[in-house]
Amino acid sequence: MLAGRIRTALLCTISAAAIFASPARAADPKHYSLGYDQPRTTAYGIGADLFAAKLSELSKGTMEIDQFPGGQLGQEPQMLQKIRTGDIDFIFSATANAATLSPQSGALSIHYLFRSEDHLVRAIADPRLVGAMQEMFGETVKDAHVLTLLTLGLRNLYGKKEIHSIADVKNLKIRVQATPTEDAMFPAYGAQTVHMPFGSVYTSLQTGVVDMAENGINVYDTNKHYEVAPIMSLTGHEANANLLWVSGKLWDSLTAEQKGWVEGAAKEVATKEPALAIALEAKSRAKLEKLGVKFVTDVDKSGFIKEAMPLQDKIAAGLGPHATKILEISRSIQ
Repeated sequence: MLAGRIRTALLCTISAAAIFASPARAADPKHYSLGYDQPRTTAYGIGADLFAAKLSELSKGTMEIDQFPGGQLGQEPQMLQKIRTGDIDFIFSATANAATLSPQSGALSIHYLFRSEDHLVRAIADPRLVGAMQEMFGETVKDAHVLTLLTLGLRNLYGKKEIHSIADVKNLKIRVQATPTEDAMFPAYGAQTVHMPFGSVYTSLQTGVVDMAENGINVYDTNKHYEVAPIMSLTGHEANANLLWVSGKLWDSLTAEQKGWVEGAAKEVATKEPALAIALEAKSRAKLEKLGVKFVTDVDKSGFIKEAMPLQDKIAAGLGPHATKILEISRSIQ
Protein backbone atom coordinates (compact mmCIF):
# COMPACT_ATOMS: atom_id res chain seq x y z
CA MET A 1 0.00 0.00 0.00
CA LEU A 2 2.82 2.36 0.93
CA ALA A 3 4.59 1.61 -2.32
CA GLY A 4 1.40 2.37 -4.21
CA ARG A 5 1.06 5.76 -2.51
CA ILE A 6 4.66 6.62 -3.29
CA ARG A 7 4.18 5.60 -6.93
CA THR A 8 1.04 7.79 -7.18
CA ALA A 9 2.84 10.77 -5.64
CA LEU A 10 5.71 10.40 -8.09
CA LEU A 11 3.34 10.28 -11.04
CA CYS A 12 1.59 13.43 -9.85
CA THR A 13 4.93 15.20 -9.47
CA ILE A 14 6.05 14.17 -12.95
CA SER A 15 2.71 15.27 -14.46
CA ALA A 16 2.93 18.67 -12.78
CA ALA A 17 6.49 19.15 -13.99
CA ALA A 18 5.44 18.25 -17.51
CA ILE A 19 2.66 20.82 -17.42
CA PHE A 20 4.93 23.63 -16.25
CA ALA A 21 7.59 22.68 -18.78
CA SER A 22 5.05 22.47 -21.59
CA PRO A 23 6.22 24.20 -24.79
CA ALA A 24 2.71 25.59 -25.19
CA ARG A 25 3.03 27.49 -21.89
CA ALA A 26 6.59 28.57 -22.64
CA ALA A 27 5.41 30.02 -25.95
CA ASP A 28 2.19 31.68 -24.86
CA PRO A 29 1.36 34.31 -27.50
CA LYS A 30 1.57 38.01 -26.80
CA HIS A 31 -1.17 40.10 -28.36
CA TYR A 32 -0.64 43.44 -30.09
CA SER A 33 -3.24 46.01 -31.18
CA LEU A 34 -3.64 47.13 -34.80
CA GLY A 35 -6.03 50.04 -35.35
CA TYR A 36 -7.53 51.46 -38.53
CA ASP A 37 -10.50 53.72 -39.18
CA GLN A 38 -12.11 51.90 -42.10
CA PRO A 39 -14.27 48.75 -41.94
CA ARG A 40 -12.52 45.41 -42.13
CA THR A 41 -14.16 44.81 -45.52
CA THR A 42 -11.89 47.47 -47.07
CA ALA A 43 -8.32 46.96 -48.26
CA TYR A 44 -7.18 47.95 -44.78
CA GLY A 45 -8.71 44.65 -43.67
CA ILE A 46 -6.79 42.83 -46.41
CA GLY A 47 -3.55 44.42 -45.23
CA ALA A 48 -4.32 43.65 -41.60
CA ASP A 49 -5.07 40.00 -42.34
CA LEU A 50 -1.85 39.61 -44.35
CA PHE A 51 0.21 41.24 -41.62
CA ALA A 52 -1.39 39.25 -38.81
CA ALA A 53 -1.09 35.89 -40.57
CA LYS A 54 2.55 36.38 -41.58
CA LEU A 55 3.59 37.68 -38.17
CA SER A 56 1.97 34.68 -36.47
CA GLU A 57 3.70 32.34 -38.93
CA LEU A 58 7.16 33.88 -38.58
CA SER A 59 6.95 34.12 -34.79
CA LYS A 60 5.56 30.58 -34.49
CA GLY A 61 2.46 31.91 -32.79
CA THR A 62 4.23 34.02 -30.18
CA MET A 63 3.17 37.36 -31.69
CA GLU A 64 -0.53 37.74 -32.48
CA ILE A 65 -2.42 40.75 -33.85
CA ASP A 66 -5.77 41.91 -32.47
CA GLN A 67 -7.53 44.08 -35.06
CA PHE A 68 -9.57 47.16 -34.16
CA PRO A 69 -11.21 48.35 -37.42
CA GLY A 70 -13.85 50.99 -38.04
CA GLY A 71 -12.31 53.72 -35.90
CA GLN A 72 -12.68 51.78 -32.63
CA LEU A 73 -9.41 53.32 -31.43
CA GLY A 74 -10.08 56.71 -33.02
CA GLN A 75 -9.89 58.35 -36.42
CA GLU A 76 -6.49 58.48 -38.08
CA PRO A 77 -5.37 61.86 -36.65
CA GLN A 78 -6.10 60.57 -33.13
CA MET A 79 -4.40 57.22 -33.77
CA LEU A 80 -1.33 58.98 -35.13
CA GLN A 81 -0.97 60.57 -31.71
CA LYS A 82 -1.70 57.35 -29.82
CA ILE A 83 0.91 55.39 -31.77
CA ARG A 84 3.54 57.89 -30.58
CA THR A 85 2.53 57.55 -26.94
CA GLY A 86 2.50 53.77 -27.19
CA ASP A 87 -1.24 53.46 -26.51
CA ILE A 88 -1.61 51.49 -29.78
CA ASP A 89 0.98 49.05 -31.11
CA PHE A 90 0.33 49.25 -34.87
CA ILE A 91 -1.91 51.42 -37.07
CA PHE A 92 -2.72 52.11 -40.70
CA SER A 93 -2.95 55.73 -41.80
CA ALA A 94 -3.16 57.64 -45.04
CA THR A 95 0.03 59.41 -46.06
CA ALA A 96 -2.16 62.53 -46.32
CA ASN A 97 -3.16 62.31 -42.66
CA ALA A 98 0.46 61.59 -41.73
CA ALA A 99 1.26 65.02 -43.19
CA THR A 100 0.04 66.41 -39.85
CA LEU A 101 3.19 64.86 -38.33
CA SER A 102 5.51 65.33 -41.30
CA PRO A 103 4.30 67.72 -44.03
CA GLN A 104 6.58 66.10 -46.63
CA SER A 105 4.32 63.05 -46.49
CA GLY A 106 1.97 65.10 -48.68
CA ALA A 107 4.20 64.23 -51.65
CA LEU A 108 2.18 61.08 -52.32
CA SER A 109 -1.01 63.17 -52.47
CA ILE A 110 0.26 65.07 -55.51
CA HIS A 111 -2.32 64.73 -58.27
CA TYR A 112 -1.67 62.60 -61.34
CA LEU A 113 1.59 61.34 -59.87
CA PHE A 114 0.39 57.79 -60.57
CA ARG A 115 -0.54 57.19 -64.18
CA SER A 116 -2.80 54.18 -63.68
CA GLU A 117 -3.82 51.49 -61.21
CA ASP A 118 -1.01 49.27 -62.54
CA HIS A 119 1.53 52.04 -61.99
CA LEU A 120 0.21 52.53 -58.45
CA VAL A 121 0.53 48.81 -57.64
CA ARG A 122 4.14 48.73 -58.87
CA ALA A 123 5.06 51.94 -57.06
CA ILE A 124 3.65 50.99 -53.67
CA ALA A 125 5.58 47.71 -53.69
CA ASP A 126 8.83 49.29 -54.93
CA PRO A 127 11.56 49.08 -52.25
CA ARG A 128 12.98 52.43 -53.38
CA LEU A 129 9.76 54.27 -52.62
CA VAL A 130 9.20 52.39 -49.36
CA GLY A 131 12.77 53.18 -48.33
CA ALA A 132 12.41 56.87 -49.18
CA MET A 133 9.25 57.14 -47.08
CA GLN A 134 10.90 55.34 -44.16
CA GLU A 135 13.91 57.64 -44.39
CA MET A 136 11.69 60.73 -44.39
CA PHE A 137 9.66 59.67 -41.36
CA GLY A 138 12.78 58.41 -39.60
CA GLU A 139 14.26 61.91 -39.77
CA THR A 140 11.09 63.88 -39.07
CA VAL A 141 8.92 61.87 -36.64
CA LYS A 142 9.84 60.67 -33.16
CA ASP A 143 8.35 57.76 -31.19
CA ALA A 144 6.87 55.90 -34.19
CA HIS A 145 8.25 54.08 -37.22
CA VAL A 146 6.86 53.41 -40.69
CA LEU A 147 7.17 49.75 -41.67
CA THR A 148 5.82 49.84 -45.23
CA LEU A 149 3.36 51.27 -47.74
CA LEU A 150 0.00 49.94 -48.89
CA THR A 151 -2.89 51.37 -50.91
CA LEU A 152 -6.68 51.59 -51.11
CA GLY A 153 -6.63 52.41 -54.84
CA LEU A 154 -7.05 55.63 -56.78
CA ARG A 155 -9.34 58.42 -55.57
CA ASN A 156 -12.29 59.71 -57.62
CA LEU A 157 -14.83 62.49 -57.24
CA TYR A 158 -18.40 61.67 -56.19
CA GLY A 159 -21.59 63.56 -55.50
CA LYS A 160 -24.91 64.25 -57.20
CA LYS A 161 -23.33 65.80 -60.30
CA GLU A 162 -21.45 64.24 -63.21
CA ILE A 163 -17.91 65.46 -63.81
CA HIS A 164 -16.83 65.28 -67.43
CA SER A 165 -14.09 67.92 -67.44
CA ILE A 166 -12.34 70.46 -65.26
CA ALA A 167 -15.05 73.01 -66.03
CA ASP A 168 -17.56 70.91 -64.09
CA VAL A 169 -15.80 71.36 -60.73
CA LYS A 170 -15.66 75.14 -60.80
CA ASN A 171 -16.93 76.64 -57.52
CA LEU A 172 -17.92 73.25 -56.12
CA LYS A 173 -17.31 72.65 -52.41
CA ILE A 174 -15.24 69.47 -52.21
CA ARG A 175 -14.31 67.66 -49.01
CA VAL A 176 -10.60 66.92 -49.20
CA GLN A 177 -7.90 65.60 -46.89
CA ALA A 178 -6.29 68.36 -44.87
CA THR A 179 -2.91 68.70 -46.57
CA PRO A 180 -1.15 71.62 -48.24
CA THR A 181 -1.08 69.46 -51.38
CA GLU A 182 -4.87 69.26 -51.60
CA ASP A 183 -5.21 72.93 -50.73
CA ALA A 184 -3.04 73.80 -53.73
CA MET A 185 -4.37 71.28 -56.23
CA PHE A 186 -8.15 71.66 -56.00
CA PRO A 187 -8.24 75.48 -56.10
CA ALA A 188 -6.14 75.25 -59.28
CA TYR A 189 -9.14 73.44 -60.79
CA GLY A 190 -11.48 76.20 -59.59
CA ALA A 191 -12.97 74.22 -56.67
CA GLN A 192 -13.33 75.17 -53.02
CA THR A 193 -11.73 72.85 -50.46
CA VAL A 194 -13.46 71.84 -47.24
CA HIS A 195 -11.74 69.94 -44.41
CA MET A 196 -13.62 67.63 -42.06
CA PRO A 197 -13.14 64.25 -40.37
CA PHE A 198 -13.95 61.28 -42.58
CA GLY A 199 -16.80 60.28 -40.26
CA SER A 200 -18.64 63.54 -41.08
CA VAL A 201 -18.56 63.12 -44.88
CA TYR A 202 -21.82 61.14 -45.25
CA THR A 203 -23.95 63.70 -43.40
CA SER A 204 -22.22 66.63 -45.08
CA LEU A 205 -23.00 65.22 -48.52
CA GLN A 206 -26.55 64.52 -47.44
CA THR A 207 -27.17 68.03 -46.11
CA GLY A 208 -25.27 69.90 -48.82
CA VAL A 209 -22.49 71.20 -46.57
CA VAL A 210 -20.26 69.90 -49.36
CA ASP A 211 -21.12 69.25 -53.01
CA MET A 212 -18.66 66.43 -53.52
CA ALA A 213 -16.11 64.21 -51.82
CA GLU A 214 -13.32 62.05 -53.21
CA ASN A 215 -12.05 58.61 -52.34
CA GLY A 216 -11.55 55.08 -53.65
CA ILE A 217 -14.44 52.99 -54.95
CA ASN A 218 -14.37 50.42 -52.16
CA VAL A 219 -14.25 53.09 -49.43
CA TYR A 220 -17.19 54.83 -51.15
CA ASP A 221 -19.02 51.49 -51.25
CA THR A 222 -18.25 50.22 -47.75
CA ASN A 223 -19.18 53.49 -46.05
CA LYS A 224 -22.39 53.72 -48.13
CA HIS A 225 -21.61 57.20 -49.40
CA TYR A 226 -23.35 56.23 -52.64
CA GLU A 227 -26.67 56.53 -50.78
CA VAL A 228 -26.27 60.32 -50.64
CA ALA A 229 -23.87 60.78 -53.56
CA PRO A 230 -24.97 58.35 -56.29
CA ILE A 231 -22.57 59.46 -59.04
CA MET A 232 -18.85 58.72 -59.09
CA SER A 233 -16.72 60.30 -61.80
CA LEU A 234 -13.53 58.35 -62.48
CA THR A 235 -11.04 61.20 -62.28
CA GLY A 236 -8.31 58.97 -60.79
CA HIS A 237 -6.62 62.16 -59.69
CA GLU A 238 -4.75 60.85 -56.67
CA ALA A 239 -3.62 57.70 -54.92
CA ASN A 240 -4.92 56.39 -51.65
CA ALA A 241 -1.37 55.87 -50.39
CA ASN A 242 -1.24 54.44 -46.91
CA LEU A 243 1.23 53.50 -44.19
CA LEU A 244 1.73 50.73 -41.66
CA TRP A 245 3.15 52.21 -38.44
CA VAL A 246 4.63 50.63 -35.32
CA SER A 247 4.86 52.37 -31.96
CA GLY A 248 8.37 53.46 -31.04
CA LYS A 249 7.77 52.21 -27.52
CA LEU A 250 6.93 48.73 -28.80
CA TRP A 251 9.73 48.72 -31.39
CA ASP A 252 12.36 49.54 -28.78
CA SER A 253 11.10 46.68 -26.60
CA LEU A 254 11.45 44.01 -29.29
CA THR A 255 14.44 41.74 -29.73
CA ALA A 256 16.36 41.75 -33.01
CA GLU A 257 14.64 38.49 -33.93
CA GLN A 258 11.19 39.90 -33.21
CA LYS A 259 11.95 43.02 -35.25
CA GLY A 260 12.87 40.73 -38.15
CA TRP A 261 9.52 38.96 -37.86
CA VAL A 262 7.65 42.29 -37.87
CA GLU A 263 9.60 43.51 -40.90
CA GLY A 264 8.95 40.21 -42.68
CA ALA A 265 5.23 40.56 -42.04
CA ALA A 266 5.30 44.16 -43.31
CA LYS A 267 7.02 42.99 -46.50
CA GLU A 268 4.16 40.54 -47.01
CA VAL A 269 1.76 43.50 -46.95
CA ALA A 270 3.86 45.56 -49.37
CA THR A 271 4.14 42.80 -51.96
CA LYS A 272 0.62 41.36 -51.86
CA GLU A 273 -1.85 44.01 -50.65
CA PRO A 274 -1.72 46.52 -53.58
CA ALA A 275 -2.95 44.09 -56.26
CA LEU A 276 -5.61 42.70 -53.91
CA ALA A 277 -6.77 46.26 -53.17
CA ILE A 278 -7.25 47.00 -56.87
CA ALA A 279 -9.20 43.76 -57.29
CA LEU A 280 -11.43 44.86 -54.43
CA GLU A 281 -12.04 48.18 -56.22
CA ALA A 282 -13.31 46.29 -59.27
CA LYS A 283 -15.53 44.09 -57.13
CA SER A 284 -17.11 47.10 -55.43
CA ARG A 285 -17.70 48.84 -58.75
CA ALA A 286 -19.51 45.80 -60.17
CA LYS A 287 -21.69 45.60 -57.06
CA LEU A 288 -22.55 49.32 -57.13
CA GLU A 289 -23.38 49.31 -60.84
CA LYS A 290 -25.96 46.59 -60.15
CA LEU A 291 -27.45 48.87 -57.48
CA GLY A 292 -27.81 51.69 -60.02
CA VAL A 293 -24.84 53.83 -59.04
CA LYS A 294 -23.56 55.75 -62.06
CA PHE A 295 -19.85 55.73 -62.92
CA VAL A 296 -18.78 58.46 -65.32
CA THR A 297 -16.03 56.87 -67.39
CA ASP A 298 -15.53 59.48 -70.10
CA VAL A 299 -13.84 62.07 -67.90
CA ASP A 300 -11.58 64.34 -69.94
CA LYS A 301 -8.58 64.46 -67.61
CA SER A 302 -6.52 66.73 -69.85
CA GLY A 303 -7.65 69.95 -68.16
CA PHE A 304 -6.93 68.58 -64.69
CA ILE A 305 -3.51 67.30 -65.76
CA LYS A 306 -2.65 70.61 -67.46
CA GLU A 307 -3.19 72.43 -64.16
CA ALA A 308 -1.61 69.73 -62.00
CA MET A 309 1.67 69.11 -63.83
CA PRO A 310 3.27 72.54 -63.22
CA LEU A 311 2.33 72.26 -59.55
CA GLN A 312 3.96 68.86 -58.96
CA ASP A 313 7.55 70.07 -58.72
CA LYS A 314 6.55 73.32 -57.03
CA ILE A 315 4.62 71.55 -54.27
CA ALA A 316 7.35 68.96 -53.71
CA ALA A 317 10.07 71.64 -53.52
CA GLY A 318 7.95 73.61 -51.08
CA LEU A 319 7.49 70.56 -48.86
CA GLY A 320 11.20 69.71 -48.71
CA PRO A 321 14.02 67.56 -50.11
CA HIS A 322 12.47 64.26 -49.07
CA ALA A 323 9.28 65.15 -50.96
CA THR A 324 11.30 65.96 -54.08
CA LYS A 325 13.06 62.60 -53.83
CA ILE A 326 9.74 60.77 -53.38
CA LEU A 327 8.32 62.58 -56.42
CA GLU A 328 11.32 61.62 -58.56
CA ILE A 329 11.24 57.96 -57.49
CA SER A 330 7.49 57.71 -58.16
CA ARG A 331 7.93 59.16 -61.64
CA SER A 332 10.80 56.80 -62.44
CA ILE A 333 8.83 53.62 -61.71
CA GLN A 334 7.68 52.08 -64.99
